[in-house]
This record gives sequence, structure tokens and C-alpha cells, in this order.
Amino acid sequence: MASPRTITIVALSVALGLFFVFMGTIKLTPRLSRDAYNEMKRAYKSYVQALPMLKKMGVSSILLRKSIGALEVACGIVMTLVPGRPKDMANFLLLLLVLAVLFFHQLVGDPLKRYAHALVFGILLTCRLLIARQPEEQPPEKKILSVNGEEQPFIHEAAPEKGKIKVS
Repeated sequence: MASPRTITIVALSVALGLFFVFMGTIKLTPRLSRDAYNEMKRAYKSYVQALPMLKKMGVSSILLRKSIGALEVACGIVMTLVPGRPKDMANFLLLLLVLAVLFFHQLVGDPLKRYAHALVFGILLTCRLLIARQPEEQPPEKKILSVNGEEQPFIHEAAPEKGKIKVS
């Protein structure tokens, strides 16, 4: 049976991965929701206008939106389907992306209700990463004491439990 830690990591990975695939797809194409796609276009135009440095570097709102959308889709697929270290790397990249998006929302002065989902998913990504990076709990090893060439368990391990009689 899988440990609760493993179940938690898998559940968070799948849920977060599917969410980011969905959100990235909305940024890339109007097929899922034309209204959401148009809202994303408008939002990314305001982000680029608020950061003239992006314009100077040649980053248009279209390039920024599509880059972020493609990264979300790619990392979401990895979070959902790929095991091991790549999943943790995708988690980390998505966390950086969420922090950038939160910065953009603050920069243009959006109200909390416009970016509350980014806060929640940023917290979930952080939790998943922290749980995944914790070491597995290992069962305690039996300690052996060598006396006169014979291996014997430590006294506290060899002693019978309180209230029980040891019969040989």
C-alpha cells in the first residue's frame, strides 16, 4: 500500500499539472474559451505596457503570453505524467512562473480577486515541493551489540515489554 506522503504527492501533481495545462492552453488558443483567451490578451498587453523594459528587449505581449502559456503546458504535462526529478523541476519552474505572474498583477494594480487563484496555486506548488523534498521515513534499524564475539541486541530491545512475561 502506498504511503500517505506518496498519495499526497501524486494527487497534488496530477491536480496541479492538469490546472496548468488548462491555463496554458487558454493563453495559447481561443478553442477552450474565447472570452478567457481575449481576457488573457488584454492582461498581457497591460503587463508589457507596465514594464517598458520588456518592450526595449523586443518582448511583445504576444510573445510573453505564448511563452508563459507554452511553459505552463509543458510543465503541466511533466507534472501529470513524468515521474521523478523532472516533476520537481517542473514544479520549481511553475513556482517561479507564478511568482512572476503575481509580480505582474501587483505591477498593474489588479485587485486581489483577479490573482487569488495564482496565490492559491503558488501555495499548493510550494506545499507539493516541500513534501516531495522531505526524505522518506525509514523504519528504525535493529542495533546489534557484539559481546565476546557474539552479536546480541541492546538491552532495551531484548527486554520484554512491561507487563509481559518472557517464556523460553
